[in-house]
Amino acid sequence: MSRRPPRPTDLASELPPISYVWETPNRRPRRAEWDIPDPAAPGRLTPAMRAKLERIVPRAPEVMVKITGRTKSVAHLKSHLAYITRNGELDAETEQGATLVGRSGLKDLQQRWEDDAGLDDKRRRDGSLSINVILSMPAGTDAIAVKDSARAFAIETFGHNHDYVFVQHLDDKHPHVHLTVRSLGHDGKRLNPRKADLQVWRERFAGELRLRGIAAEATPRRTRGRVRKADRGAVLALRKRNITPDVDRLARKEVLSEVRGGKTAKPLWDEQIKTRQESIRRRYLDYAAELQRSRVAADHALARQIRQFVNDMPAVETLRHALKNELSEFADTRRRGPEQGVDEQGREKTRGQEQTR
Repeated sequence: MSRRPPRPTDLASELPPISYVWETPNRRPRRAEWDIPDPAAPGRLTPAMRAKLERIVPRAPEVMVKITGRTKSVAHLKSHLAYITRNGELDAETEQGATLVGRSGLKDLQQRWEDDAGLDDKRRRDGSLSINVILSMPAGTDAIAVKDSARAFAIETFGHNHDYVFVQHLDDKHPHVHLTVRSLGHDGKRLNPRKADLQVWRERFAGELRLRGIAAEATPRRTRGRVRKADRGAVLALRKRNITPDVDRLARKEVLSEVRGGKTAKPLWDEQIKTRQESIRRRYLDYAAELQRSRVAADHALARQIRQFVNDMPAVETLRHALKNELSEFADTRRRGPEQGVDEQGREKTRGQEQTR
């Protein structure tokens, strides 16, 4: 009769890969340096893993790398190039390191890209001519470092195969760079970034910033305990104008219908979100426990920071949860209103009787 091997007592030997905490879930995960375990002790924190934690826990500023759109016609492409250069008022820089100055530089760029588009005879009618990307950092970040990092990012990511142009904008509190990349590469293949690619881009941009002394990270929101996506700019703009966006109206309608129908079953994805967040927070605490076992004071300090980081995480709340709470508060307010009204009337009636007496 075979006996099971004894359960290991060393916490580190039982710990799952720490990369689960901060990786972006996608179909094509790519290994980064902090995902590679130590062959001698797979459960231990490697220097890269520890450095990642030391940036996440103090909440290092998060980079933003976002695809803002695609140009699908020559006219649209020219308009976009004019927009990012402010009609030639801002200098643009190409993949060759050339600086295009003024309106003459803008016209040269527009003409060159128009000529190149004319040679692209394999593009579908709805195919893109360029992909437009914005690279941004929070307010107060050194603008020169942002531009230098964007340049290095563009060279590393596209310089070997795609033409591109980038322009820095400083008229916003967030220093950012507009990067426009030709879709058709020199190898004849088209640029078609996916979710995994965007995460790699974020990590690369953050790495370039760190090389220039800027604290920066590129973690998914679930790493910070957040489960709700940020609202789109168009939605925020409508709310500022006191206009209810369709997405809000439809979501409220769905939740209201659910409440009126007496449905109490939780959707599957709600349970999945909760389970995933519980797992993430538990793994943070597992590594805090490992650090606490160390004899190094710095490890103990990091362990305390990790536990505080987990304690400070927001409650797990989806949009559906938020809408239900909002509906419940509204119903309570309406319910209390008539009761308070009756009380006031009763008080007024009593006062009237006392005055009559």
